[in-house]
Amino acid sequence: MQNLSIAIITYNEERNLERCLESIQDIASEIVVVDSGSTDKTIEIAQRYHATVYHQSFLGHIEQKNLAMAKTTHPWVLSLDADEALDDQLKANIIKVLEAPDFQGYSMNRLNNYCGQWIRHGAWYPDKKLRLWNKSLGAWSGINPHDKVEMQPGTNIQHLKGNILHYSYMSIEEHQIRSKKYADIAAKAYQQRGKRAYFLQLLYKPPFKFLRDYIFKLGILDGYYGLVIALINSKEVYLKYLNLLRIQRDTPKKA
Repeated sequence: MQNLSIAIITYNEERNLERCLESIQDIASEIVVVDSGSTDKTIEIAQRYHATVYHQSFLGHIEQKNLAMAKTTHPWVLSLDADEALDDQLKANIIKVLEAPDFQGYSMNRLNNYCGQWIRHGAWYPDKKLRLWNKSLGAWSGINPHDKVEMQPGTNIQHLKGNILHYSYMSIEEHQIRSKKYADIAAKAYQQRGKRAYFLQLLYKPPFKFLRDYIFKLGILDGYYGLVIALINSKEVYLKYLNLLRIQRDTPKKA
């Protein structure tokens, strides 16, 4: 099996980190944790699992994850968030493909746990993610906070069976707070990239997001929490464009 580096970024993740690290113990050749100033037991837990810990003030989701990748020493890297873990099927398939990799990257589904319930429909499943790759051929990209791994042209990707188990939110209130934060981050990232918002987007993008996730992607089948997720996610879209409009209004035009 190819040596495998696991890259994780953290900030006050004592609630989640041990579960994540426990799930990768038998496949990790090294564990790299880049922490952005945790004040809880995150570092203690990481060191207990023999992770190499680096300290870096938060640069942004994409930048922080690329830094963690750069700190790894093996060609193959698996990137996880601290609130994620591997199920047994996915772990077995990762071991199998790393015996003799035929592809340069591997994607997998992410199964989200929301307030104790597994969400199997809507925008949150299968929630396909590329998380295992040859690091010389790919890197983190996207628009903060919605990062993604992008591979170089000509690379081949295979999808693995099994799930990343994502323990997302313990409460609706936690989701609402994080959603507002993500809307703020996204608006600033859009502005930095020269993207503009228009008033009409406030009228059609949020309801389109809700209908797509709740009706067309069958979020309705997840019951009460399926409805809550669709509503909060559509509101996040509204806040993102509203914040961008405010930034445009408050930014002086260049002469």
